[in-house]
Amino acid sequence: MRLTKILKFGGASINTPETIEQVVTIVKKSRKDSRVPAIVVSAMRDVTNQLIEIAGLASEKDGSYKKLLQKIEKHHKNSVKSLIGNNAQKRSLANLETLVVELRHDVEKVFLDGTLNANTRDKILSYGEILSAHLLTDVLNDRKISCEYLDMRAIIVTDDNFGAANVDFEQTNHNIKSHFSAHKKLQIATGFIAATRNQETTTIGRGGSDYTACILGAALGAKVIEIWAGVDGVMTADPQKVKDARSIRTMSYEEAAEISYFGAKVIHPATMRPAFKKGISVQIRNIFNPKAAGTLIVKKPVPDGNIIRGLSAVSGVAILSLRGIGMAGATGLSGRLFGALGRANVNVILITQASSEHSISIAVSPSDAERAKSAIDTEFAAERKTHSIDDVLIERGLSIIAIVGEGMRHQRGLAGRLFQTLGRNGINVVAIAQGSSELNVSAVISEKDELKALNAVHAAFFSPEQKAINIFLVGVGLIGSTLLEQIHEQKASLEREHGFVIRLAGIANTRTFAFSESGINTGSWRKQLEKSPAKMNIKDFVETMKGMGLPESVFVDCTASEDVASCYADVLRAGISVVTPNKRASSGTYKQYKELKQRALKHGVKFLYETNVGAGLPVISTLNDLRLSGDKIIKIEAILSGTLSYIFNSFSGKKGFSEIVSEARKLGYTEPDPRSDLDGMDVARKILILAREAGFPIELKDVKVKGLLNPKLQKAKSIDDFFVKLKKEDSAFEKKRTTAEKKGQVLRFIATLEKGKATVSLQAVGKEHPFYSLSGNDNVIAFTTQRYSKTPIVIKGPGAGALLNTQNPYSEDVVAVFVVLQRIRNLTIRRKSNNLVEVVQELNNRELYPLVDKNLKLVLGINASHEQLRTRLFRYHHHERSPNDSAPPPSMIMRRWIVT
Repeated sequence: MRLTKILKFGGASINTPETIEQVVTIVKKSRKDSRVPAIVVSAMRDVTNQLIEIAGLASEKDGSYKKLLQKIEKHHKNSVKSLIGNNAQKRSLANLETLVVELRHDVEKVFLDGTLNANTRDKILSYGEILSAHLLTDVLNDRKISCEYLDMRAIIVTDDNFGAANVDFEQTNHNIKSHFSAHKKLQIATGFIAATRNQETTTIGRGGSDYTACILGAALGAKVIEIWAGVDGVMTADPQKVKDARSIRTMSYEEAAEISYFGAKVIHPATMRPAFKKGISVQIRNIFNPKAAGTLIVKKPVPDGNIIRGLSAVSGVAILSLRGIGMAGATGLSGRLFGALGRANVNVILITQASSEHSISIAVSPSDAERAKSAIDTEFAAERKTHSIDDVLIERGLSIIAIVGEGMRHQRGLAGRLFQTLGRNGINVVAIAQGSSELNVSAVISEKDELKALNAVHAAFFSPEQKAINIFLVGVGLIGSTLLEQIHEQKASLEREHGFVIRLAGIANTRTFAFSESGINTGSWRKQLEKSPAKMNIKDFVETMKGMGLPESVFVDCTASEDVASCYADVLRAGISVVTPNKRASSGTYKQYKELKQRALKHGVKFLYETNVGAGLPVISTLNDLRLSGDKIIKIEAILSGTLSYIFNSFSGKKGFSEIVSEARKLGYTEPDPRSDLDGMDVARKILILAREAGFPIELKDVKVKGLLNPKLQKAKSIDDFFVKLKKEDSAFEKKRTTAEKKGQVLRFIATLEKGKATVSLQAVGKEHPFYSLSGNDNVIAFTTQRYSKTPIVIKGPGAGALLNTQNPYSEDVVAVFVVLQRIRNLTIRRKSNNLVEVVQELNNRELYPLVDKNLKLVLGINASHEQLRTRLFRYHHHERSPNDSAPPPSMIMRRWIVT
């Protein structure tokens, strides 16, 4: 015996001649495979909304409703003419005309009376389904599929709760069985509409056509109710908000009800009740993609490997909180609260209560908020007078996001993953709720964070193996364009080998900007910018970036602009990390510097500026790690300008000083105007940043700078004029060099921080100094600390050029592999006491351990925790070994890790 199936076609399915042709194909196929006693149809897409608007306009005596009415009539007539042959077309058009006349008559009555009651409104809305059911009946009969029109007002009996009428199932089921026993033809049934015992038209709520199908299916003993909509079933999230959303293959009734309640629009939870009681499978299919399996809703779904089935959101809710010292231990308060809300017809979306019993919070629709407040205030008027209960406050502009799934039951760490994901993206949680069934966990957040939250949480649960970041890059000069080249070259291997997905979501130069949620092609970004009509304005760029609401967003500033740096606070406040080689913000006022650090901490995001000092070397991170471990900075000495390092390393007497400066400019080591390097202010800003990172609250004016240029050179009218004047100073610079050479010394431009005092000047150093043996454009930084008081930690490596300034452009948490790859290649930390080259790397991410030599992994412990890792690194750095350490001594291991 063939299984019985009920088909239901939504508004998208019968909206155009093309989709109706698809319906015909589906009906033919279904009738071959199954017994199909009935097809339920909705109104054409948007027709119900248009009828609501028509009724509203008519009640306001606004004659413009006639245009909308004509639009509905024209839409249906065009469908008849396109789909039905000449013989049947005339009869179908005549029937359509009769129905439109009846509709026009009902609307004109409303227009003349100037009033619209619920009964009349339901009558007007019913024409949407009546028109579409007649149309499909005529089309199928014309295609030799014998069928009859069925007005469900003659079948489904309800009460007179117009708009959301309650079904009398006993009478309705009797009517269904009687009708179908007498009518063997395929029935084309109107969805959504019913009638009272007095034959007054009612509607059974939005989503009512699905409800109609389930009512028929339950009464007729169907095995499957197939609902054809415009999407590939129930999705893991709203595809309009989460582009990576995917179809859920199978789910339980309870999961479908939960995810629908919290915003999913595919099926309303109430409509499934008849199917749920009878154990009937409900399948959601896509009319535009009929080959897709869609979603099958059953009692016991097949596990799909995911802990959760999906997530959804309710936008635009308000939170009301009842709180006060008099609530603790008081009995009956909850009953009074919800009794008052019930009497005021307020629907409560979410409830949460503090375990201290001092507060109860509820989420309601904004339209219900004032009515709810009034009801609560009235109910607790006596307590408010004695101040045992406070006045109710309304917090608006909120959204509820919920993760749903039966796999969540007894699953440890799931809520932690949810809230960690929200926190990492700078999203504040206002309220939390979880039912004892553990079927969902809900969080109330700001509505402006909803988009970001949905995307971040979806990625965390459905693509946990993949870590995606969205980069917004401002500045595509030498550094910015080189960064894009690096991303383009390495993004495929990063995604394949390490699960990192890098999307260039936004890009800007001085003239224009471009955005793309799916990512701008890093190989053709120049064309994207050229095509963009947008005129660059940094405030517009930041607002657009914030409005996109993408999770794991990183704002990368590769400019030297004060205007761009001034936006950092706003960017961090929006929960977006900032990564930059731009020194303007971190070397600005101390107040600004502290505010940015605190704002990043407050919003759970990163403010990273490693390349502000030392190009690609791990200077700031090493300094921070030393302080975090409890060490105290005694002194910092540093050569912080790759440009000046190159100049003085090349200044051997064979060439004049001015010639070497000119060569450095041609090689791209200097700024376009070399005076910006030679005046020492760039180095002053860098030592200022290190001083602040070391805990000293100093300003730029506190740094004593003795630059290389006299006032005449500074005031040169042009670059050419500057070099003419600089050549005249060659003899003075040569004299300084020869004086140092006679003493066995070399010239170095050194920044020093000691006892909170910062200086920058040209100095002569001897062979005993770690800065004596440098080459090329080396940067070198020596940290003298309490622990390293006799033999300072020395970090040395190349210090100029675009590539180096992009070696650490990201947060460790998102693309640390870039950092580690570059640091392993470039970092040299020397301990002078035994001339042993050691690499002491902050390998905090377990995912990166496989990059490390197996012996070094043995030292660190591949499963070591963060604290264990720090302890072991510290111990081995001091040549200390625990009795439990079975690894080879560090001298055997670290000699293998000589890097240049």
